[in-house]
Amino acid sequence: MSKRKLNRRQQWRIAKIQQEREARARKRTEGAEQIAEEGDLGPEQTGLVIANYGTQVLVESDADPELRQRCHLRANIETLVTGDRVAWRPATGGASGGCGVVGARLARHSELQRPDRYGELKTVAANIDRILIVIAPYPEPYANAIDRYLVAAEATGIAPMLLLNKIDLIDRDNETALTDLLQPYPGLGYPVLRLSTRTGDGLPQLLDTLAQGTSVFVGQSGVGKSSLINALLPSAGARTGELSPATQKGTHTTTAAELFHLPSGGDLIDSPGIREFGLWHMSEAQLLEGFVEFRPFIGHCRFRDCRHQGEPGCAISAALLRGEISERRMDSFLHLRNSLESEK
Repeated sequence: MSKRKLNRRQQWRIAKIQQEREARARKRTEGAEQIAEEGDLGPEQTGLVIANYGTQVLVESDADPELRQRCHLRANIETLVTGDRVAWRPATGGASGGCGVVGARLARHSELQRPDRYGELKTVAANIDRILIVIAPYPEPYANAIDRYLVAAEATGIAPMLLLNKIDLIDRDNETALTDLLQPYPGLGYPVLRLSTRTGDGLPQLLDTLAQGTSVFVGQSGVGKSSLINALLPSAGARTGELSPATQKGTHTTTAAELFHLPSGGDLIDSPGIREFGLWHMSEAQLLEGFVEFRPFIGHCRFRDCRHQGEPGCAISAALLRGEISERRMDSFLHLRNSLESEK
């Protein structure tokens, strides 16, 4: 039986796969040799990943918070992100240059995820207790964008909270629109905190909230996430960027997620600027669940394939007519569903 002749693309693909396999094997070998050459390592202990540099992570010891070391990762270890708890061994000398070794990732109780540019869900932070969605008068916030963050937060099971930052920029031109925009959220169980780093308004209340566990800021660039970090913890030195005069959108200033301990208690993770959370990976059922006020009516429509746009026996449309669901949130759901369908 003669061998099947491969075309040029098939030959290229086979060669590429072989190269990738060789690269992974070489990396495992180099990693093993590197760990063997690291010199003396201390006893295994638990720690917290407070920054991720790609091939290395910065780990803080649970037993001695003053002990922080960059660490190599053992081969085949699961992907690490800021906020992960790990089992690791600190370096005590030798040729390691002060680098410890992470041997294992401990179990996570929550993950903040978003789709990457290839469409795969990527974890950007772990063990989060609260998502702080930051908006500001400028760049102008939109209900669809806020609801997109809230749906993403509901999908993770992490409690969200809205922060209206830069309230010193509120004036007669935008005050009514901002009030109307935020009006529905407290009644849905989403607290709204108004604050300003320039005047200090709201910062004590924010610190009280942050003292309860680990929180993460999300929001589009330019809303002042890094400025908030600097106001809460000046020693952090988070970089800030001005709004683009042409687009009134922010410029990205944070390049890697980093965890900060706040003097008044609690931890805060500063994540890279995220303009929006893609929801294309969600089903319509998951999107519906993300709107908390819809939940009592899900599954009660007459037709299983109900589109919730006035069909006979639609439980959600009936709730809308009774005022149990607001027109604005319904419009937001329909907009997100349409965008979800167009992204697939």
